[in-house]
Amino acid sequence: MDLTRIPLEDALLRLEPLAERHREPLRPLADDPALWVQTNLNASGDGFDPWFEAMTTENVTGRQISYAVFDKRSETYAGHSAYLTLSPEHARVEIGWTWYGTQFHRTHVNPAAKRLLFAHAFGAGAARVELKTGGENLRSQGAMEKLGAVREGVLRSHSMTWTGARRDSVYFSVLANEWPAVKAGLDARLEDGAR
Repeated sequence: MDLTRIPLEDALLRLEPLAERHREPLRPLADDPALWVQTNLNASGDGFDPWFEAMTTENVTGRQISYAVFDKRSETYAGHSAYLTLSPEHARVEIGWTWYGTQFHRTHVNPAAKRLLFAHAFGAGAARVELKTGGENLRSQGAMEKLGAVREGVLRSHSMTWTGARRDSVYFSVLANEWPAVKAGLDARLEDGAR
């Protein structure tokens, strides 16, 4: 697996490798405390700059590849997503740190972004793409199921949130041989206006 840090683009979105120029466009989108309830960093309010620095630092070290998500329909930034837990030796990668401004929830943005990210990962030789979310984040779990990812299980008391509370993590995955069916489902949703 050889994932490269390049822009990803289709008719709906442009995923731009995260850079300093994205800091201010993303800041107001992140200012929703509900987005950060089960995460280990809080990017709302005063937490945004530390979150942004953490994302850019992980990019520099090569431990992740972060993207600012630009929505071509509204001609504005919608949020962020990233490749995490890069494991080329096992042909495995996680898609995570995905969040969007409230106005982009239940729109074409998430399925279109996932389609670009999955396609790039599998095109680069991934055998497995993982996703995980907090045990109480039913909206994200529903989105992962809707895109066709397989729910694998729950890791109990898996990580610490920024509030100090422990959270369970629910894991999902898509394997390379499952990608054509997942892709077809995403394509159909996007043709229908995607929700």
